[in-house]
Amino acid sequence: MGIGRVKDDKAFVEESTNELALICGQKAFARKSRLAISNFKLREGELIGLTCTLRGPRAKAFLDKLIQVVLPRVRDFRGVSPKSFDGAGNYTLGISEHSIFPEIDPNRATKIKGLEVTIGTNCKTDDEARSFLTSLGMPFIKGKV
Repeated sequence: MGIGRVKDDKAFVEESTNELALICGQKAFARKSRLAISNFKLREGELIGLTCTLRGPRAKAFLDKLIQVVLPRVRDFRGVSPKSFDGAGNYTLGISEHSIFPEIDPNRATKIKGLEVTIGTNCKTDDEARSFLTSLGMPFIKGKV
């Protein structure tokens, strides 16, 4: 979850950390910038995002929740893009509203936050990963490969 624009608002950062921990089921960690980029008004070591790495049973439970519960709650959902593979068998999915997760109460959320979900697989190619995720139930858009 990127929080670069409002990184100085401590309450927002704490709220985002707690919400990401609720979504993932474990503590979220702050990520800091490694480089200074003047065009983005970014200094080295500034907070730019939050991350949570899930493995094993937690990753399986999160993926099941994502496929069965969260994605069908997206407005006008037709499927996910089959083009979001990175060439090494990993798939990245952007979610524009964190409130579609059942753990988040939309009435208590102060701001809409987006997040990115990256599914890392042991597959060597994108085709292997696509068939693996399809077997798990990932709803890819038909005919857009």
